[in-house]
Amino acid sequence: MEHALYGPGGFFVRERPAAHFRTSAHASPLFAAAVAELLTRVDAALGHPAELTFTDMGAGRAELATGVLAALPAPVAARVRVHAVERAPRPAGLDPRIVWCAEPPRGVRGLLLANEWLDNVPLDIAETDEAGVPRQVLVRPADGAERLGDPVTGADARWLQRWWPPSAEPGTRAEIGRTRDAAWAAAAGSLDAGLAVAVDYAHTRAGRPPYGTLTGYRDGRQVPPVPDGGCDLTAHVALDALPGTARTQRTALRALGGLPTRPPLSLATTDPAAYVRALAATGEAAELTAPGGLGGFTWLTTAVGIDDVLA
Repeated sequence: MEHALYGPGGFFVRERPAAHFRTSAHASPLFAAAVAELLTRVDAALGHPAELTFTDMGAGRAELATGVLAALPAPVAARVRVHAVERAPRPAGLDPRIVWCAEPPRGVRGLLLANEWLDNVPLDIAETDEAGVPRQVLVRPADGAERLGDPVTGADARWLQRWWPPSAEPGTRAEIGRTRDAAWAAAAGSLDAGLAVAVDYAHTRAGRPPYGTLTGYRDGRQVPPVPDGGCDLTAHVALDALPGTARTQRTALRALGGLPTRPPLSLATTDPAAYVRALAATGEAAELTAPGGLGGFTWLTTAVGIDDVLA
């Protein structure tokens, strides 16, 4: 998974993510505006430092970073340092105020946001064999053919026992999120003070999917998860294994405010163009907060040295 996504010629090194799947950052500028509002709240909690940092983990082509810069109040934008963390080369024509980097800056104060990043952090998979023993799933990169390997032991076995206890039923699967726990600890640990936020598909210990969630995406369609570099490889995240407070995106965006409501019908008569624009914005807000869609994503907030400004 690591090689297929991030190795030489890997999917995220070679491809533009927006060409294959749609995230909240692509759905509407309202999402970037909400993140900008969150950043201003973090700024206030930090006492308006001389340099405020916004770190966009898994930045794609910096769509979110660009939108946040545009949405910030001028006094905040003048002090902010934006870092887009991505393995791909820097896009041509990117705003020079955005620092392009492979790792998050360390020892900074501000907001780190990982929108659909953890689901692409590589992990291993366990499957229960006929004897009820969870074993490593081995995969052939060329065509995705699988077979069972050695029993899961050590730290991986301990993680499973705590967060995703294997079923005794043959063929059931568990996705070992230990690598994601470590990735989040490193990302949140890059902050000297501030707020780290992970936004992703998620499940909890009480409702883990019995056959896992690993899948592939290419050209906007779900495809078999063949690790040949030709598709996105993604699996939902056990966010409850991470420190912090979890809430739905619907709840988070409403707490941040600024979501438009349906315009009065009278506006269609007095200013038809404004009515159409307002109606479109209302539709975008509905997409971002739909309980069965983007609104059902989980926001995990990990506060570092400040109170959780979303609480």
